[in-house]
Amino acid sequence: MSLGHALNIKATVRRAAKDLGKAWDELNFIVAHIGGGITVCAHEKGRMTDLNSANDFGPFSPERSGGLPAGDLARMCFNSGLSEKEVLRKLVGRGGLAAYTGTSDVREVKAMAAEGDERAQTALDAMAYGIAKEIGVHAAVLSGRVDAILFTGGVAFDGDFIAAVQKHVQWIAPVLVYPGEDEMPALAQGALRVLRGEELSKEYSRYISEEERA
Repeated sequence: MSLGHALNIKATVRRAAKDLGKAWDELNFIVAHIGGGITVCAHEKGRMTDLNSANDFGPFSPERSGGLPAGDLARMCFNSGLSEKEVLRKLVGRGGLAAYTGTSDVREVKAMAAEGDERAQTALDAMAYGIAKEIGVHAAVLSGRVDAILFTGGVAFDGDFIAAVQKHVQWIAPVLVYPGEDEMPALAQGALRVLRGEELSKEYSRYISEEERA
């Protein structure tokens, strides 16, 4: 099981490589999928070599908490009286912007900020800052050899938000924006490449632990 938005990341890499007139497996990209969850991925010459788990760590997103201070999280788990399911729901589904502002809709948070809600503006600024930091981390993964930074996902339709991230990272590499999510087209295109003989099909099976084998 992928820990990130693999289908859309792969589709976006192929689109960017085509726009740059080069083979997709000859280039190094940092891909930031920004949607309800956020995945920032180092994509090195055709392979996803590192990424943050959209559910567990990295920047907070519209509905996910991202990485949290371990001590504070442990104290909340023991002292809040919440069940495991309730805690997990606070982290994924009701975390991030939803926890800070009451809504996971970036458009609504922007409207709140425009009406003078400083907390909403701070939450937006913090999310953009966190994404920029994660992009910087993955620039280090690629040893600074980055051909382009790619923004994708639903929030990439928001030019103001992308600009807020871009101002921190545009010194690393050129920025290209591909708004939206291409999971279904990516599945169809993958099947076509196999049918055309351009790519071999692969079979993946779940890892079985030694305990399960016993």
